[in-house]
Amino acid sequence: MGHRIQTQNRGKGGPSYRAPSHNYKAELKHPGSVDAIIRGNILDIEHDPARHTPIAFVQLEDKSKQYVLVAEGMGVGDVLSWGPGSEVKNGNTLPLDEIPIGAFIHNIEARPNDGGKFVRASGVQAVVMGRSEDNRIGVRMPSAKMKWFNARCRATIGIVAGGGRSEKPFVKAGKKFHKMQNTASKWPNVRGVAMNVIDHPFGGGAHQHAGRPKTVSRGTPPGRKVGLVAARRTGIKKK
Repeated sequence: MGHRIQTQNRGKGGPSYRAPSHNYKAELKHPGSVDAIIRGNILDIEHDPARHTPIAFVQLEDKSKQYVLVAEGMGVGDVLSWGPGSEVKNGNTLPLDEIPIGAFIHNIEARPNDGGKFVRASGVQAVVMGRSEDNRIGVRMPSAKMKWFNARCRATIGIVAGGGRSEKPFVKAGKKFHKMQNTASKWPNVRGVAMNVIDHPFGGGAHQHAGRPKTVSRGTPPGRKVGLVAARRTGIKKK
C-alpha cells in the first residue's frame, strides 16, 4: 500500500499545515463602532510577521492601545478617526455611505461592526462605484468584480501600504524558506512525477511521466485525487 500523499496529510492537519499564529502580533480590526466616532494617535509603525503590510500601533482617546492596518502616506504622529462624521482623508475610517464615489478604500467590513474583512493585502485598493435603490453601496474589488455592501459597513480611505513587494525577487531559496515559514503551507513542493511510485499516483517509471489520466472525478477516493480534479474541460483551447 502506498504512503499517505500530501493532499491527504493536509486534510488531516498538523504542524506543517498550521499557520504560526502564536508569532503574530494582533488581530487587526477597526476600533469603536459604526454608531460612534473615536480618534487615535499613531505611536509607531511596526512589522507584523503575519503580513507584508506594516501595521500601526495606535493609542485611542480612552488611553487603550491597539494595532491597525496602515494606509500609504500614514506616519508616526498622525491622528486617525473611526466612525460616522470623520473627515474624508487618507487613513480615516467611515461608513460606506459617507465615502464619496471614486474614492480608494480598503479593509472593508462584510457586516457592520465586524472589524474589516476585505481588501487587506499590501498594495491593494477597492473603489466606491455608487449606490443601489435598496441603499447598498457598490464597490469594485481588486479583482475588478463588483460587490455590494450594507451602507453602514465601514471602510478605510486610501491604499494599503506595502505595495510593490512582489516585484522584488527572492534571489535565494533561504529567503523563500523564511517567508513560507509564516504561512499555513508546506514548502518546498515536490512534483508528483518526481516521487517514487509508493509516494504518489504519478510516481515511478523509467522516465518522469504521469502514467495515468490526470483528470479525475470529484468523488475519487483519497490517495488518488490528484491532478485536474473535476475539470470542466481539458486540452488546448482553440481560438
